[in-house]
Order: sequence, then C-alpha cells, then structure tokens
Amino acid sequence: MPSAVRTARETAEHALAEWGIGLRHPTVGPALLILSELVTNSVRHAVDLSPQITIIYAAGEDCLAFAVHDRHPHQPPLYGAVTGRGTGGLATVMELTLGLGGTAVVRADADGQGKSIWITLPL
Repeated sequence: MPSAVRTARETAEHALAEWGIGLRHPTVGPALLILSELVTNSVRHAVDLSPQITIIYAAGEDCLAFAVHDRHPHQPPLYGAVTGRGTGGLATVMELTLGLGGTAVVRADADGQGKSIWITLPL
C-alpha cells in the first residue's frame, strides 16, 4: 500500500529517537529520503510478487544501516544509476548514499526469489 512509505519513515524516526540519534542530525533527512525511495520502488514494482515488504533498521556508534526486502527477484543495478543508466528514485538513492560516504548493496535471497537492498551511512 502507498501508506507503507509513511509507516516506514515514522518507524525509522521512532527507532532513531530511541537510539539517541536526533532528527536534525545531517544524515537523518537524506536517510529518510533514501528509505522512502526504496519503499516506494518496492510498492510500485514488486507488489505483484511481494504483497509484503520487510524493513530492517540498525545503528551503531558511527553508522546507520537499513534494508528494504521484497520477494521480487529483480536485482536493480544500483551503481548503474550513477553511471547514466539509471533515472528516478534509484538514481536519487545512489546520489544521496554516495554523497554521504555510504554504501549500497543488493543481496539476493537464498532461493533467488527476492532481495534486500542494504544502505549503510556514516553518522
């Protein structure tokens, strides 16, 4: 459902607050935008094969990580988005991630029928 984007952002904001990471931290705004774009992509493109998505949030002393998982087998070429082969939300995800000095990776499920896109950003 399109409301998944709002739910993901609100859940992330609550987790960050619990971890003592202020919403005014310079990484948080871009991180929430990245999360929103990834959830939007799953809602738009994976819904037929994956009516549910899973989001994992984690934070350490100096980094923030999150993953968006769906059960659609397509693995988008993340770094193609920054070399001119990508447009739209994924290009935004990669520009923000790399601009913050972060990393992005697609990890396939063991059965090859789904994937998680992991983003790690320095705090």
